[in-house]
Amino acid sequence: MQAGKSFFVGIDTGGTYTDAVIVEHGSHRIIASAKALTTKGDLSVGVKEALAAVVQKLPEGTGASDIALVSVSTTLATNAVVEGHGSPVGVFLIGFDGPMAERTGIARAFPGLPMKIIDGGHDHNGDAARLLDFAGLEREAAAMGAEVSAFAVASAFAVRNPAHEQQAREIITRVTGKPVTLSTELTASLDAPRRALTAVLNARLISRISLLIEAVRLTMSELRISCPLMVVKGDGTLARAEGVALRPIETVLSGPAASLVGAKWLSNLDSFIMSDIGGTTTDVGILRDGRP
Repeated sequence: MQAGKSFFVGIDTGGTYTDAVIVEHGSHRIIASAKALTTKGDLSVGVKEALAAVVQKLPEGTGASDIALVSVSTTLATNAVVEGHGSPVGVFLIGFDGPMAERTGIARAFPGLPMKIIDGGHDHNGDAARLLDFAGLEREAAAMGAEVSAFAVASAFAVRNPAHEQQAREIITRVTGKPVTLSTELTASLDAPRRALTAVLNARLISRISLLIEAVRLTMSELRISCPLMVVKGDGTLARAEGVALRPIETVLSGPAASLVGAKWLSNLDSFIMSDIGGTTTDVGILRDGRP
C-alpha cells in the first residue's frame, strides 16, 4: 500500500447493478457502500454514479487522495459467455485441416463467424511444417477488417513454436489495427482445436471488458483517484487492469470468485459451498482450504 493511504475501493459490475464499497485498510471494516444501475449502453454512467457516491461517504478529513487501491470484479464476461454475446471477431487457423477446424466447434458455436485456414504451422518438434502464407494472411485480414472488432489466431503445434502465431499478429495488427488474441498466450495445451476456441472466446470479450476498465479509469481520473487499478480473476486473485484488458477470458467467473473471497472474510471459514444468485446467472462456487 502507498504510504499515507488508508482505503481500498471495491467495484462489482453485474448485469443489473454496479456496486461500490470502501474498506478501511487497517481494520478491514466496510465504511461505505453505494449502488447504481449497470448502464449497458455506456458502462461509464453506472460506474461513475456508484464510485462518485461512495467516495462522497469517505470519513471527514479524508478524500480521494487517501484511496490506495481500486479493485473491480464483474460478471460481464460470464454473462456474455452464457448468453452467447460478444463482439464479432475474425479467426485464422494456421496449419489446420478441415477436420481440425470442425473439431474447434467454432462454426457451431458462432454461426457465420469469418474463419479462414492459412498455410503454415509446425510439427511436434517445433519445426515449420509449411511456410506461413504471408500474402494470404494479409489479404484475408484486410477483407475481414471492416467486419470485426478483434481477431483470434491459433496455429498447429504453436505451443512447441509460436513463431507463426506471432508473425500473424504482426501482419493483422499492421493491416487492421485491431487487437489480436493468440492461443498460446492463454493456454499451453497441445489440443489445437480447444486452443482455437479459447482464443475466439477471449477475442469476443476484449471490447466488453476493455470498455469497463476504461470506464473505471475515466471515473478515477475525474474524481482524482490516483492508485493502481486491479481486476479480480476467475480464481479469486488480482491482476493489473492493463493485462486483463487483453486477456478478458480470465475474468470469467470473476464475480462468483469475488463472492467466495468475501464470504470467507465474513464467515472466517476456509471450506464451504456457496450459491451466488444474480440477475442473469446463478453460480455455485466451492472454497477449499481458503482457495476458490
